[in-house]
Amino acid sequence: MLLTGGLKSLLPHVLRRIIRCNRLSISNTSGMAEGYKQANVVILHKSLADDFEKFCHANDGPLPLLYRSQPGDWKCPSLGSDSDIRTDCLQYRKYEHGACTGSLKSLKEYSEQLKDMVTFYLGCSFSFEKAVQKAGIPIRNVEQKCNVSMYKTSVPCHSVSVFHCNLVVTMRPVPESKLEAAVLATSELKEAHGAPIHIGDPGLLGIQDLSKPDYGDPVHLHPGDIPVFWACGVTGVEAVMNCRAPLAFTHSPGCMFVTDLKNDNVRSLGGGPQVHCISQDPLHFSIVSAEAAQKINTLETLIGIDPGDRGIMHLQHQGELLRACLAMSHAGSVLITTGFPTHFTHEPPEENDGPPGALAIAAMLQALEKEVAIVTDQRAMDLNKKIIEEAVQLGILRKPVPLLSYQRESADSALMFLCENGNPRRPRFDHLIAIERAGMAADGNYYNARKVNIKHLVDPIDELFLAAQTIPGVTTTGVGDGGNELGMGKVKDAVKKHIKNGDVIACDVEADFTVVAGVSNWGGYAIACALYVLRSCEIHDRYLRRAVGFARAPNKRLWLPTLPSVTKEEKLLKTLVQLGVRSGKTASLEMEVDGLPFYNTHSLMIEKLL
Repeated sequence: MLLTGGLKSLLPHVLRRIIRCNRLSISNTSGMAEGYKQANVVILHKSLADDFEKFCHANDGPLPLLYRSQPGDWKCPSLGSDSDIRTDCLQYRKYEHGACTGSLKSLKEYSEQLKDMVTFYLGCSFSFEKAVQKAGIPIRNVEQKCNVSMYKTSVPCHSVSVFHCNLVVTMRPVPESKLEAAVLATSELKEAHGAPIHIGDPGLLGIQDLSKPDYGDPVHLHPGDIPVFWACGVTGVEAVMNCRAPLAFTHSPGCMFVTDLKNDNVRSLGGGPQVHCISQDPLHFSIVSAEAAQKINTLETLIGIDPGDRGIMHLQHQGELLRACLAMSHAGSVLITTGFPTHFTHEPPEENDGPPGALAIAAMLQALEKEVAIVTDQRAMDLNKKIIEEAVQLGILRKPVPLLSYQRESADSALMFLCENGNPRRPRFDHLIAIERAGMAADGNYYNARKVNIKHLVDPIDELFLAAQTIPGVTTTGVGDGGNELGMGKVKDAVKKHIKNGDVIACDVEADFTVVAGVSNWGGYAIACALYVLRSCEIHDRYLRRAVGFARAPNKRLWLPTLPSVTKEEKLLKTLVQLGVRSGKTASLEMEVDGLPFYNTHSLMIEKLL
């Protein structure tokens, strides 16, 4: 028997010949014939072949099709000279009516049946291991001399005829400092599954215990390692079992067909994907193209000007808009709150900064087919209902947004509001957004910029953001322009130091992400634009859908009209004036927000963002 030592440097045709002679003391082909593509194998009756090929094309992340044979053809010259699929895998599995009925070293005894069967060769993640190592990333399963870990997930593949199953993934531990390098090394290797489909907590894929893989061996994480998951060709094995074909064969997971094809060293032209952490509990990273990230950072810079000369540049941290919008992009249900009753001597006391930005966000979330609701003060329900109705009439919203109010009735009121039956494992919302919403100061009061306490006008919606910090998987964003808004607690030290009256008015309640803008509405417009940029990003879209199903190309006919526009925002501001909602700084009922004229200030900002 040959030992494993020199196998990594063997040429593929030599390795196949040794495998054919059954002279190897190894259990998998990970690390063998470095730099050459390896393939998963599925062998089906010819009557199922067309549908299985469609299934592969519909789920090309886990099932990148390298080659489809003719019926009865066990040679594959385009992938390997002198190859024979009956003998050239380390081990095979036999399936009858969906059940695995045996493991085999050779399929030669089934040569007669194979005459009516078609072989599919599918890309394998073993193919990218050399590229990952070249990037300075350890391959833990090779280090630990074991097979890679493979897991069934709760992610459904796109079904075609009798072929349906959930996605199977491989997991490779990667040091956190090397995450971006791992994504960059694999993203262009499409025939080896491409970039990861998930980085972080396995529970987000429905995987309960990393120490108990469904296929392969457990691979131990080193301190500082993050679990990184790639789509896996064993997905095809699951599809074969579910189709319940009378007879089918596959490779045994980890025992690949080694091809003569070299992996190409490809580099992304767009500067490569970026990796950003969007949640600590559960740990969750997202992926975006460098081009999309740069656009969103430009949006953040545009809204960061300080027309009121309040010193907001001291509150800003580059990248908060990007991370906030990545978190929103992953969310299925979003709760928005707005309302700053700064004009306590008027009725209504609300200012007109906040609602337009909130509606711009809500409109884009609706277009992205996410659930969205707005929570506001009980005393302001009628006003907000009128604003939402007008927004629908003006074409800003596709449909009315559910309007909610929150009151503290007991110690667990916030948890009951945010979660089904108060169960933190069943949250109703994945993300909370506060935009120009009065925020609670350290003394428990709520202050406008002039240091006037307006607590009697504000319902304790802050409690929802505090409760969200205790609910795994729920993230929060605060949008503000002065530091006294809900969520700005994240930058409260800078508010106290640099903002007028900051030592008193600073909001004490943190959000996970803080978007600081010259006017809060601008932050809302920028979020809407950034969400559009993310949905238009192919790299991010693939990550969102876990590389299964088809790419969701932006429906510009549907989405472009959803973006804020000068015409829509002008009409909305006129509506707010008619409803008696005043400018924040001056309390005037004119076409202005925060004392700044709509024309040539706010209108210009909207045009720049677009």
